[in-house]
Amino acid sequence: MFDNLSNKLNTVFKKLKGHGKLSEKNIMDGLKEVRMALLEADVHYKVVKMFVADIKERALGQEVMSSLTPGQQVVKIVNEELTELMGGEHRDLTLTGARPVSVMLVGLQGSGKTTTAGKLAVYLRKNGHKPYLVPVDIYRPAAVDQLKKLGEQLQVPVFPSETSMDPVDICLQARVAAQQEGCDTLLLDTAGRLHIDVELMGELRRIKESVVPSDILLVADSMTGQDAVNIAKSFDSELDIGGVVLTKMDGDARGGAAISIKTVTRKPIKFIGVGEKLSELEPFHPARMASRILGMGDVLTMIEKAQSVMDEKKAAELEKKLRKNQFTLEDFRDQMVQIRKMGSLSDLVNMIPGMGKVKQLKNLQVDDREFIRIEAVINSMTPHERRQHTVINGSRRKRIAKGSGTRVQDVNKLLKNYAQILKMMKKINKGGMRGLGRGMLPF
Repeated sequence: MFDNLSNKLNTVFKKLKGHGKLSEKNIMDGLKEVRMALLEADVHYKVVKMFVADIKERALGQEVMSSLTPGQQVVKIVNEELTELMGGEHRDLTLTGARPVSVMLVGLQGSGKTTTAGKLAVYLRKNGHKPYLVPVDIYRPAAVDQLKKLGEQLQVPVFPSETSMDPVDICLQARVAAQQEGCDTLLLDTAGRLHIDVELMGELRRIKESVVPSDILLVADSMTGQDAVNIAKSFDSELDIGGVVLTKMDGDARGGAAISIKTVTRKPIKFIGVGEKLSELEPFHPARMASRILGMGDVLTMIEKAQSVMDEKKAAELEKKLRKNQFTLEDFRDQMVQIRKMGSLSDLVNMIPGMGKVKQLKNLQVDDREFIRIEAVINSMTPHERRQHTVINGSRRKRIAKGSGTRVQDVNKLLKNYAQILKMMKKINKGGMRGLGRGMLPF
């Protein structure tokens, strides 16, 4: 989402770093380009004006002018101000009060409320809660059925709402049902409209007054840009929302909503949707997002993704195998499966500090289907072949290719890459990280 903005900001910083000492003119020229980059990214013009003014005040002070590395200091200032602009620190769900507590999801039709309800159920369960899904949208065709199917898929209980029921009654009855189910958090998937109207707001206010939710989350489509900011203002003025969930952050929108919302509405972004899978909901961390925008990577989020899919016992076993050079094709396949669970490989590469600035990787488009092909090839091998790859001769390669629906060239490529990985592991075990300096990376 932020690729265009990141590229433009990094161009500005590169120019500033090229000067041994910065003059006021250098800084003002750089800030002019920063301002244009933000406006082109659809950041609210008032937010841009305030942001640039704050950077200017700090950049023209002693902090930069007397620094031995003025260009780096400017980047540091922009990073800190951008973090503050987006909220400063992560704000989690508010889950206070008598159990079960209620979290109310509001927003316009098509913003992704129902899918977000499912994603929040996954997030809550991962954090030790017992969620209960409540379909409150009795107007949109199949809205109730959609949430019921999500509940079945996730094995999360869903209140059996009927389209003939009153939305307030649904919420009140669902609270009683949740207590009986032993659930501690209700996720209320309320109705939306194609636009904000009196009837919609009236219904949402009635639900709020009757249920007294612990938190109210506005679900907004980040692809709508500044409209998302205006929608947030409207819902907040009527309902006093607790925070925002921005969906479709993996899309190609310019990202202005994510940067503008906190300053304009005074309400934090709490979560972002980064994909279609129900596991692809991330807590919003302003500092990490600022680092991503400035091309500094996001190691903490990458570690959290890895921890969420990795089994510690299996990781320890794998480490022993690597040390003993016993890394088999079965282990290779299992690692591919784990990486796929972490999300798009292109996104993971961009989380590594500095990778976004590497020319060869800048326009990297990784075909994630390659993982599926690799898995298919390895699954078409016998257990003996997976553990002793050296026995795979020409006829076996033909059989494996036919069984996996691939070409012999694909089997050859996999075996070649695997052999290179084994060679690299031997060098690491023998000479530590210095072994990598002799050029044995398998790509």
